[in-house]
Amino acid sequence: MTTRTGNTGSAGTTGTGTSTGPAGGPRAWLRDRSELGVCVLLLALGALVLTDALTMDVDITQRGPVGPRTVPVVVGAGLLVIAALLAVDVLRGGRGEAEGGEDVDLSEPADWRTVLLLAGIFLGAAVLIEPAGFPVAGALLFWGAAFALGSRRVDRDPLIAAVLSLLTYVVFDKLLGVPLPGGPLMGVL
Repeated sequence: MTTRTGNTGSAGTTGTGTSTGPAGGPRAWLRDRSELGVCVLLLALGALVLTDALTMDVDITQRGPVGPRTVPVVVGAGLLVIAALLAVDVLRGGRGEAEGGEDVDLSEPADWRTVLLLAGIFLGAAVLIEPAGFPVAGALLFWGAAFALGSRRVDRDPLIAAVLSLLTYVVFDKLLGVPLPGGPLMGVL
């Protein structure tokens, strides 16, 4: 008489007929399907875009063949469809894979110092944009981001940040007509 050991081929059962079940319960199940968080985010974003588009107040005389609601409705519906398709794929066992060229060691812990520095610099620029103007806040944002990401060239980084910020301001405010706060430099630029 022979006995079979090991996997019989059916998922979740061993040769003894016992079910292995979800090891660790619902938390482990969710951890194994963490891509569902992206699905929830896409679903919420799609619902928000559709709600805003459909409640938009549009005068009938302003509409042409394609009104101002068209693109947001298409984008919102697309987000909902992508969220549903991604959820189905994840629930069927699909997993996201890292790109072959990525040079990321997933066994290393996250660099929270850099993340917090970047978040602080971004929030600081957001607070400074109105009183100091975009050129100053943008220069601090560019320089701070370069510093947080490891650049320590104090001889060139501030100059590059100032040039990038001024170019961005001129392109958006003067060439594209998107008004950005100039701050104290408003009369100069």
